[in-house]
Amino acid sequence: MSLGERWLEAAYRGDAWLCALRPLEALYRRAVARRAAAYATGGKPVWRAPVPVIVVGNITLGGTGKSPLVAWLAHFLVERGWRPGIVSRGYGGKAAGYPLWVEGTTPVAESGDEPRMLFDQTGLPLVVDPNRPRGAGRLLEAGCDILISDDGLQHLALGRDLELVVVDGRRGFGNGRCLPAGPLREPLSRLQGVDGVVINGDPAFVPPEGAHGMALVPAGWRSPADGERRPVVPLPFAGPVHAVAGIGNPGRFLATLEGLGVEAMLHPFADHHEFRVEDLVFDDGLPVVMTAKDATKCRDLAPTGSWVLEVEARPDAGFVAWLEARLETFRSPRTVSRGEAGY
Repeated sequence: MSLGERWLEAAYRGDAWLCALRPLEALYRRAVARRAAAYATGGKPVWRAPVPVIVVGNITLGGTGKSPLVAWLAHFLVERGWRPGIVSRGYGGKAAGYPLWVEGTTPVAESGDEPRMLFDQTGLPLVVDPNRPRGAGRLLEAGCDILISDDGLQHLALGRDLELVVVDGRRGFGNGRCLPAGPLREPLSRLQGVDGVVINGDPAFVPPEGAHGMALVPAGWRSPADGERRPVVPLPFAGPVHAVAGIGNPGRFLATLEGLGVEAMLHPFADHHEFRVEDLVFDDGLPVVMTAKDATKCRDLAPTGSWVLEVEARPDAGFVAWLEARLETFRSPRTVSRGEAGY
């Protein structure tokens, strides 16, 4: 486990030694407050799209289940007659130019792993751009009539109509402290201004009032070699496996495997890890299983007999009803011009 990973686990546990970092936390909080005030008062420009914008993000470091909810939301919107597009920062990727239009042949090194995974799962228009208003403008040119900003909660230059925050049910908000004394990107008071909080899994804490629930459900197995798909059961392998996970919360992946009856030896890597062949070779003949996010980088690396576990988000019925009601308020067309937006 790296130093950063040890720190993150300590932040979620609330280890006492983190108290020494509280003076730095105070500086961080002031910087966050000043930045938010600058956007709120017009000191920094906010671009408002002529179509609805839904932001899906989190206020904690580490994986929360945000990307599966983005994929679910994309399919949900298509089923209800919308033409959604997804805009992402593309963390971990570096393209020659932006906005980057993501396709099935786009190298993960350019797009980043999460955008490529979301494209594979949805097939929808997806643009990567550090300048989110500019990326959103590219999606408008493609005919999208509603936009999803993946991991966009802190990207305030892009105006939004709906903010959804995803929280890991087991980890919650850790010690409730901001960086670097805790795992919070923003103070907990930020939740008072968002539209919806979605708890992924059974909460081990008292959830905010009005929060909705969500589960990540195994959807099937896929071979990274040839794309062959198998149902969740029966398992496509027998006996123990090596589970590799370069995601924000590898423990959740292990728990999911164990829930399926898989005897797994977990090999955690840093989030967005750039895999090498030696990361996937264990010289004992046992199968290797991985997440869909990691599989985007391991198409040509995974040994024979490897499998990808696909998972799907399943929000509770209350969230679905709430979201449908909110979407109805977006049906009226807007009149904001691109000239006013200035992306």
